[in-house]
Amino acid sequence: MVKEKKKADKKGEKFSHSPSSLFDYAELSKQNGSVARPDMSPNTVPPLEMQLSEPGSKRESKGESQKVEDVSGYEEPILTKLIVESYEGEKVRGLYEGEGFAIFQGGCTYRGMFSEGLMHGQGTYIWADGLKYEGEFVKNIPMNHGVYTWLDGSTYEGEVTNGLRNGFGMFKCSTQPVSYVGHWCHGKRHGKGSIYYNQEGTSWYEGDWVYNIKKGWGIRCYKSGNIYEGQWEDNGRHGEGRMRWLTTNEEYTGRWEQGIQNGFGTHTWFLKRIPNSQYPLRNEYIGSFVNGYRHGHGKFYYASGATYEGEWVSNKKHGMGRLTFKNGRVYDGLFVDDHIVEFSNLDAEPTGYPDLPSDPALRSQGPASSTSAEIIRKLDGSESNPVLGSNIELDLGLLLSMYPEKDQPEEKKQVEYAVLRNITELRRIYSFYSSLGCDRSLDNTFLMTKLHFWRFLKDCKFHHHKITLADMDRVLSANMNIPVEEIHSPFTTILLRTFLNYLLQLAYHIHHKEYQHRSPSLFLCFTKLMAENIHPNACRVKGNFFNGQQQALYLMNYVDKCWEIYTAYCRPNPAPPHELTMKTRHFLWMLKVSFWFT
Repeated sequence: MVKEKKKADKKGEKFSHSPSSLFDYAELSKQNGSVARPDMSPNTVPPLEMQLSEPGSKRESKGESQKVEDVSGYEEPILTKLIVESYEGEKVRGLYEGEGFAIFQGGCTYRGMFSEGLMHGQGTYIWADGLKYEGEFVKNIPMNHGVYTWLDGSTYEGEVTNGLRNGFGMFKCSTQPVSYVGHWCHGKRHGKGSIYYNQEGTSWYEGDWVYNIKKGWGIRCYKSGNIYEGQWEDNGRHGEGRMRWLTTNEEYTGRWEQGIQNGFGTHTWFLKRIPNSQYPLRNEYIGSFVNGYRHGHGKFYYASGATYEGEWVSNKKHGMGRLTFKNGRVYDGLFVDDHIVEFSNLDAEPTGYPDLPSDPALRSQGPASSTSAEIIRKLDGSESNPVLGSNIELDLGLLLSMYPEKDQPEEKKQVEYAVLRNITELRRIYSFYSSLGCDRSLDNTFLMTKLHFWRFLKDCKFHHHKITLADMDRVLSANMNIPVEEIHSPFTTILLRTFLNYLLQLAYHIHHKEYQHRSPSLFLCFTKLMAENIHPNACRVKGNFFNGQQQALYLMNYVDKCWEIYTAYCRPNPAPPHELTMKTRHFLWMLKVSFWFT
């Protein structure tokens, strides 16, 4: 019997090294996942005309308390030297065998199965301080599967190896609303697992662990509903990831370092809009971040359609940049501290650049302020009063140049009135086609692409006028200065004002010969196109691609790959502008080649 006791002592020493504390509760003080903005309200996007500044990036607050609870009691204790004071049960050749009850020196007890004098099989071991293990023993060591119950009611149930949590198991803390379900290694969270920080289950982390540290890929949902999905390092957001602030309708996708946006990324501000909103875009920044700020090169898209592309320093436009207003007018130049650089002589008429802008909302007040305001009003269209509004001002310059100068004002006025009479219907058509193949939008807006536009042209039978879709692309590229590589790209985005300009360009191309001796010619071309093609056929989707919402969503997953294959097999068009294209015989040859390899 003494030999068995010594063996038991040695077995107990094999798991004498206790693991570190199970939980650090720093997460309990970060329930919303929000990160403090250094300067102003994070969801404020001022009008471009009033102030050319954007909402700030999200930064993780360094002032959050790092509360760490002492949970060192939630560890697997060792079995102390097993000196039996009393035993009730069977013996075989003087050794404990079968079911029995033993009281050990120090007050620990065991009730369960014995074999050859050792605890072996199912049993319950209770330490003197009240901690209890119920489960399987193998030669005095807790093994395989068991349940630990601490004195305060906290429990662990799962796999056990050499007395330590190892494998899959679940821990529930009774003093804090914390529980963990997942894999363990040597008593620590390791592998895949989920931790819940409140009883409601609204604050949790699910993902990879490396010895109690969040490391790898995981999802963190905060109590507020804000959620992060991506890579982790040393318990912080680090690497590629996406954060969605549902409380402020914002989203960031890109690089993170130590919990802060750092590197290339996209920050989007969503704004709930009514259906058929006049602004199909959302406020979005795509570019470089440093320590949570827009810093380096980046492009900011405004919901109105205006854009700024250039250099940034600490969330401000600083350096060379291009500012494109919502009406399409452009300013290229230097920005300093979010300001357009002042002219050397504002009283003089700028030679060659009559529409050079300034930014009155951001400039210092002085005698030149009124001049600056007048210049920027010219650029953004706010000083003029186009029939359709400055946000969808029609670009009629090229079309009007086809008419005698004396007729141009009347042509412009009449075609603008024609578009105005149909603007409600055209908005509805734009919204309908831009939503095809798209899942629900967080801010109730959709942006038309060339793929949607092609479907619209086919549905409205534009190609029945002896002009193919490829020819229409070429007409628009010649008239709208579209880059050669984007002439047939299905991903090219189309704003409402661009959509209207495209219709006018195609109306003129199709019908101008018929009405070349009548006035107003452009008005007649457009109204005939509306009456014969658009009104009777729009929003009646034909073909197979967009036939059904779920099918379209499924097929859209393959658009990128199909475009990659298309560009690999298409050839330069022999006629100008020599863009890459594919004819039917090339398509059939491609299929034949593919079948050969399969």
